[in-house]
Amino acid sequence: MKNGPTGPSRRTTPAVDPDFIAIQALTFIASNPDHAERFLALSGIGFGDLRQAAADSGFLLGVMDYVVGNEPLLLLVAADAGVAPEAVVGAHDRMSRR
Repeated sequence: MKNGPTGPSRRTTPAVDPDFIAIQALTFIASNPDHAERFLALSGIGFGDLRQAAADSGFLLGVMDYVVGNEPLLLLVAADAGVAPEAVVGAHDRMSRR
């Protein structure tokens, strides 16, 4: 922890739009056959239904639940979206409080 002009400061990750991150995560999952197959099996929806499901905030929260519950996937999604893993977790937290 660095010291700022008024004492210790914490390094923070900037907040990102939770819906944007959820769509990024869904896009990443859908474009990777191994991830898509498992996600679709767990969610119970078909590949052709993803676009319509993405309009549902509850479904997007489910996408984020899936991502943050799988650390290797979380790291891949964060890298693909160009954000820190903590930003993805923070986006999930904000979505879950809606």
